[in-house]
Amino acid sequence: MHPAESGPGDVLVVTGMSGAGKTTALKLLEDLGYEAVDNLPLSLLPRLVARRPGDSQRRSPHMGTAVGVDTRTRDFDPEGLIAALARLRRGSAGSLPDGAAERRDLPHRLPTGIRLVFFDCDDAVLQQRFTATRRRHPLALDRPVADGIAVERRLMTPLRDAADETIDTSLLSLPDLRQLLHERFGATRDAAMTVILTSFSFRRGLPREADLVFDVRFLRNPYYDPALSPRTGDDPEVGAYIAGDPDFPAFFDRLSGLLRMLLPRYAQEGKQYLTIAIGCTGGRHRSVYTARLLSDLLASDGIQVTLRHRDRDL
Repeated sequence: MHPAESGPGDVLVVTGMSGAGKTTALKLLEDLGYEAVDNLPLSLLPRLVARRPGDSQRRSPHMGTAVGVDTRTRDFDPEGLIAALARLRRGSAGSLPDGAAERRDLPHRLPTGIRLVFFDCDDAVLQQRFTATRRRHPLALDRPVADGIAVERRLMTPLRDAADETIDTSLLSLPDLRQLLHERFGATRDAAMTVILTSFSFRRGLPREADLVFDVRFLRNPYYDPALSPRTGDDPEVGAYIAGDPDFPAFFDRLSGLLRMLLPRYAQEGKQYLTIAIGCTGGRHRSVYTARLLSDLLASDGIQVTLRHRDRDL
């Protein structure tokens, strides 16, 4: 199985910055059918991983295990964790390596079937979350939250660099996080790559999860037509206005041709999902129309497509 693929019995090691949503993610993964274990001592991780879900008749064969590991964990050691997961890929379920010699040449990617998922978030958003909940940072119990965030970010850098999946929750709502986890780790996924198309507004920032970003702000803008401005790119008249731009046909032909060339290559590399973001100024007209048109085209090619409009209704 390719490292980017998933199947029954997967083990997701969930880690990341405090306040970035790891605990919430574990609960959502549990809803998806994973057996969730939080704050597991690292010394017990190999034994848990070795007990595959198929070994228990009480579990569905589609279930996996999600293990929360972070700075609260007893004997937490980022490089030791990476080395231990590498040992498990080689078929060893022994204890964590203690010697520095065993931590050399750590792999950039982690084992097939055992995936490291890193939850990240902007420092300013993390500080805002701690302030709003009046929680103390686990690494700064007697100091400002900002100090704890800075210390933790340095400590967690090796895990972020080695992660198979990085999920930035800075701009994610709870429903968005639930949908993202379902798409990436849900039991209904199969080996075929899924394309996630999302329209967005540049004013609200780039979608953090985007693999490819295309800017359609060069197209003529329905916003300046009083009759079209209140509508969205889903409206046929708005779509006709955008499609009437002299450069739109050539642009769309080249964009679709580029994606038809790229998508099979991503699939060959084992990528399970690809997020394509189409942006315009307000995220209501040009990006919505282009994303919808592109979604219809790719679907007609037999590609699994999920269409979203991040900022259309704001």
